[in-house]
Amino acid sequence: MPEKVDFDVVVIGLGPTGGTLANLLAMHGLSVCVLEREAALYNLPRAVHFDDEIMRVFQTIGIADRLRRHMIVNRGTKFIDPEGKVLIDWPRPRAVTENGWQPSYRFHQPDLERCLRRALAQYEHVTITSGARTTSIRDHGDHVEIGFQQAGEAANRVLRSRYVVGCDGARSLTRSAMGVEMASLGFEQTWVVIDLLLTSRAVNLPDRTIQYCNPDRPATYCRNVGRRRRWEFAVGPDESPEAMLEEAAIWDFLAPWVGPAAARLERKAIYTFKSALARQWQKGRVFIAGDAAHLMPPFMGQGMCAGIRDAANLAWKIGFCARQGHDGELLRSYQSEREQNVREYIETTSRMGEFINALGDAQISNTVFARPDGTVGMNSITPSLGSGLGDAADALLNITFPNVTLADGSSFDRWFSTRPILIASSVIGNLPDIGAGTAVEGRIVTTTQLPELAPLLGQFGVAALLLRPDRRVLASFPGGAGFDEFLAANRMLLS
Repeated sequence: MPEKVDFDVVVIGLGPTGGTLANLLAMHGLSVCVLEREAALYNLPRAVHFDDEIMRVFQTIGIADRLRRHMIVNRGTKFIDPEGKVLIDWPRPRAVTENGWQPSYRFHQPDLERCLRRALAQYEHVTITSGARTTSIRDHGDHVEIGFQQAGEAANRVLRSRYVVGCDGARSLTRSAMGVEMASLGFEQTWVVIDLLLTSRAVNLPDRTIQYCNPDRPATYCRNVGRRRRWEFAVGPDESPEAMLEEAAIWDFLAPWVGPAAARLERKAIYTFKSALARQWQKGRVFIAGDAAHLMPPFMGQGMCAGIRDAANLAWKIGFCARQGHDGELLRSYQSEREQNVREYIETTSRMGEFINALGDAQISNTVFARPDGTVGMNSITPSLGSGLGDAADALLNITFPNVTLADGSSFDRWFSTRPILIASSVIGNLPDIGAGTAVEGRIVTTTQLPELAPLLGQFGVAALLLRPDRRVLASFPGGAGFDEFLAANRMLLS
C-alpha cells in the first residue's frame, strides 16, 4: 500500500447504486469520495420500482423511515390483450416478507437520491464532488489514480485511492478504462417513455401496472407515486423515434386514457431497452456496478434493484479488505456471485418482454409464468447467488436470513451490518474463548444473549449460522462434535 492515499474508495456516480454503495462503505468507517458528473440532482422521474430486498438495504443505511413517506405499495401487474382480456394476473401480496418489508414499492427517483445524499452528509469521512468529469483511471497495483476535471476548471485533478467503483451508467467510463466490453444477451428494442403529472382528479386510471400485450404496439402503464403516471410504448421498425416524441404523437397514443386537459407532460424520452452483461466486473482494484455492469429491459422493474444488490455484495468485501488487507479471492467472488443472479433476472425479464410483444404466446408463458402446480401465474422470482464464498455442499449457503425484530424493537440486522457474525445456540455448550485479544471478539452472539434467535436456529435445524452483512447465510453448523473445527474454518471472516 502506498504511504498515502487520499481515500479508501472513490465511487464514480451518485445515482441510486453509487449513493447506496457510498453509504454502505461509510458505515464501515471508510473514507469515500464520490465523483458525480452532474452539477445538481436530476429532478425528473427515472427508476420507479424497488422490492423488499432493496428496502432492507435502505433500512440498513438508515433512510427507510424518511423514504417511506415518499413511496407507495405496488399492488401488482396485469397482462392484457388488445380486447382487454386479462391474460395473466400477478397481484403482489401486502404481507411483509422475510426481509421485513412488503414485496414491491413505487417511488420517485429524485426522492430516493435526496435521502441517500442526506444520509451521506452525516459522515465527515465522505466527500461529494459534483460537476466532476472523470478523465482517467489507472491501477498501479497497490492503489488507483483517478483523474477528473472540475466544472469550470481547465486543469486536471488527481486522486489516489485503495479502490475505485464505477457506478457510472450504461456508457461507463470506468468500464472503458478497464478495457471491458458488454456481451449482448439478445433483447434490444426502442421504446418511448412518458411521465405525466395528473392535473384532474376526474381521471380514472388503473391502480396497478398494466402490460398491454400487443404485437402491433406493446405498451406498459405504471401507477406511480402521488399524481405521477407513466406510459411506455414500443417504436416500430419503420417508425421514427423522434417523430414519436412529438407532443401530438404522444397525446394521440394517450388518447384512450387521458388528454392534455387532465394531465401535464413532465418528461419524455427515448430508450433502447437492452439485455447485456459486462464480460468483467473487476480488474485489480477497479470495479463496476449497476448499469455499468449489466443492462436489462424494464418489464420487471429490476434494473435499479440489481445495482443496489451489487452495492450490498461489494461493500462489505471492500470494507473487509480495507481493514484486514487486500484479498483477491474475496473480491473476485463479487462477480462470480452477482453475475449469475443478475443474468437470471435479465433472462426472465427478457422473456417477459417477448411475452408482451407476442400477444401472450403460450410457449413463452410456460417458461415465465408457469407455477409448480401447473397453473399460470407469477411466482416470487428470487434467483440465487452464483458460486463464490462458502461450501456449495451446505444446503443453507446463500439463503436470505430473515429480518428479525428484537425485544427492544430494533432490527437484529444492525448487529451484522458491517461484519459477518456467528449465531450460536446455547446447546453448543462450551464456546471457544472469545475474550479480549482474540480474532473473533464480539463476532459471536449466542441464543442466551438474544433468545429471539433460538426459534430461527430451530427452524433451520442447525446449532449455528454464520451470516454475511448482505443478509445471506455464509455457513451453517448442524450440531454435535466439530464446532471448534467449524469456527477455525471461518475464523478469517470473523476477524
